[in-house]
Amino acid sequence: MHRSFPARPEFGGAPGVRTSAVGGRADRRGMRLVKLLLISGLSGSGKSVALRVMEDAGYYCVDNLPATLLPQLVEQLGNEGYDRAAVAMDMRGGASIQALPLQLRALRQAGGIEVKSIFLDSRDDVLIQRFSETRRRHPLADDDTTLAEAIGREREALETLAGLGHRIDTSDLRPNVLRAFVKDFAEIEGDGDGLILLFESFGFKHGLPLDADLVFDVRCLPNPHYDPTLRPLSGRDSLVMTFLEQQAEVVKMRGDIHRFIDEWLPAYVRDNRSYLTVAVGCTGGQHRSVYLAEWLAAQFRDKARVLVRHRALGP
Repeated sequence: MHRSFPARPEFGGAPGVRTSAVGGRADRRGMRLVKLLLISGLSGSGKSVALRVMEDAGYYCVDNLPATLLPQLVEQLGNEGYDRAAVAMDMRGGASIQALPLQLRALRQAGGIEVKSIFLDSRDDVLIQRFSETRRRHPLADDDTTLAEAIGREREALETLAGLGHRIDTSDLRPNVLRAFVKDFAEIEGDGDGLILLFESFGFKHGLPLDADLVFDVRCLPNPHYDPTLRPLSGRDSLVMTFLEQQAEVVKMRGDIHRFIDEWLPAYVRDNRSYLTVAVGCTGGQHRSVYLAEWLAAQFRDKARVLVRHRALGP
């Protein structure tokens, strides 16, 4: 199903509709498809990685499907006895991608199927580097269009789709971290039944994550990095947690952030938001931000469907 590429094969795909029927078949034919994951995003952002994750998880996978064919695919897979499917769509499908918002709305209104959507994004400089390393041609590039211009056109064309689902910035993510993020998102229970609240830690030295809705800067807090014993650890380790919890500034900061989110979360829910990403950043994304993201996630697990991710750490 998938092609290999000479450099950074994790971030790249090949043109043409491709399918994989490794898993996802229900016990009997005619059973309705009950789980559908839509994967979209910029070319070179890691959609092939995401699709392979779902294939390994037993989903029937389709790459580069024209959006106008989505209803027929859902019906056909249900008739064939598949209960889980993942479909990748992007600019390779041409103008049909603009029909995706209507197709998703229709599927959700029909009911009986859990529809989730992921949009993968990356900074322009990262995308240019990936295309240069793999020597692939961008789908919108031609003799009169530079790679940078093609990326800009694609970003503009997909702007509407970026707001349809859960957005993941893959700019500084290692492939194994992206795999873990996608797997966690796909496995969270429910669709449209309440907001998915995601807390992510990051390091400012790597840049602001593109997928953040709210950003909290905690670089002013005491830094465990300067303790040689704590330096190799992370904010998930008990020694670092104990150190931070003994700092009055940390306790006050986490309380202030908690109160802010707690007060404004209902407003995001009323706004019919399906996803809210709260990013907490320190210098390197290893100690303070990791601890606070984990602590905040624990406080909100009884109020929303919660995910936690750490951009600078492994899965």
